[in-house]
Amino acid sequence: MPKTIRCILLDDELPSLTYLKMLCEQIEDLEVVRSFNNALVLIKDYESLDFDFYISDIEMPGMNGLELASVLNNYPVIFTTAYKQYALEAFDKNAIDYLSKPVQINRLEQAIAKMRKYLSHEVEKPTFFQAQSNKGKAMLFFKQLNYIQNSEVDSRDKLAFLTDGSSLVLKNITFKKLLEILPDEEFVRINKKEILALRIIKFYSSDEITTKLQDESDKPLVFSLSETYRKSLLDKTNQD
Repeated sequence: MPKTIRCILLDDELPSLTYLKMLCEQIEDLEVVRSFNNALVLIKDYESLDFDFYISDIEMPGMNGLELASVLNNYPVIFTTAYKQYALEAFDKNAIDYLSKPVQINRLEQAIAKMRKYLSHEVEKPTFFQAQSNKGKAMLFFKQLNYIQNSEVDSRDKLAFLTDGSSLVLKNITFKKLLEILPDEEFVRINKKEILALRIIKFYSSDEITTKLQDESDKPLVFSLSETYRKSLLDKTNQD
């Protein structure tokens, strides 16, 4: 039995959005997680949703579908539009298919089949990322990273502490961007100022994390765990 794949829908015209949702509901093993008629609302809410891809109109007020694709660049997209002139640019935006309006059910089924094939391919996970640092362009392997924290000199920068005891200043990068890059199953944000590799955690309480690392006095390195990020840690360590 095929695995259910999940999508979100976006179209600023409510009749088109309702029609598209109705078509999607006719396709087996396809779940519509949520429908949006405003791209800015989608951007505000999408991180809290569990979905595999999205279907989006292109010509919309405020932010069009191509601009949205630059924001949601980690998600494949099926575009719908009444304007054929966008086709070339659409496929530059990780588009799996491009549907002309009014969308036909058989054409949508073909697009979903393409999407399913795309999603089923095992993509080799990256083991490193590149970032600008105080020493130039740095190649950082995930297994090298122990933790990352805000720079006290410039909050736009981050300090990366490595397994060999050295540190590196990552220039002008946000925690949001880092969390998009770092493997979700290997790293966790624990407060407003720090991200930890799960492998360095020895034990934790409701407000404190003791790690396997040691400070200059050979005492365990301890971090604060804020209430805001506690659930994320609990989820990743499979605790109730």
